[in-house]
Amino acid sequence: MGSITRSFANNITTSGILLPASLNNNSIANVTAYNAAVATGSMILISSQTASNSASISFTTGIDSTYKEYQFYFINIYPRTDQVGFQFNLSTDSGSNYNVTKTTTFFISYQNEVGDTSGLIYSAAYDLAQSTSFQNLIFPSLSNDNDSNTSGSLQLFNPSSTTYVKHFISRLNCTVEAIGGSDPYSEDVFVAGYGNTTSAVNAIQFKMSSGNMDGTILMYGIK
Repeated sequence: MGSITRSFANNITTSGILLPASLNNNSIANVTAYNAAVATGSMILISSQTASNSASISFTTGIDSTYKEYQFYFINIYPRTDQVGFQFNLSTDSGSNYNVTKTTTFFISYQNEVGDTSGLIYSAAYDLAQSTSFQNLIFPSLSNDNDSNTSGSLQLFNPSSTTYVKHFISRLNCTVEAIGGSDPYSEDVFVAGYGNTTSAVNAIQFKMSSGNMDGTILMYGIK
């Protein structure tokens, strides 16, 4: 016991403050509760919608000042039409119009199934510059082969702010095919930007660039 006491004492300053060396993974792992003032964060599932040959999925409720960040997860989004893109837009009038002005950037990494073509490219053709158009979240050549789909996520930050623009970041992986029916590609697509409005954003819509879609979208609030 004496050696344990001496070891503990060696990790206390003359002011009675514990030194960093006195804390380790084992000691933290044994903590059974945190003070209520310690923010540990959590994801709260707000809504889930599943499309079945649907034109779009819209979230018109639940986006408010309750959370500073919202995350959307896309599970097996499948196009009923071949060679299309998966898109989104924002609304400041609860979904009456999806036409928020956006400035965005778009780049992808890719690899085809036979392994002879790969790369990383910035694609200015799918950026928006102060446009109210729907933003593509993937390269618009999504395959509608029976096993093809796209999955991923989108983060929307502080949409209820009436001071700042509304930043978003998305990352999706999808199965695409080059025009002409060449080997399918896996594409990892990164899109980011902001809705250039200081009005509160309170609705969001997802759809294909043409035709209907299947799949599930989950909306979480982040505490």
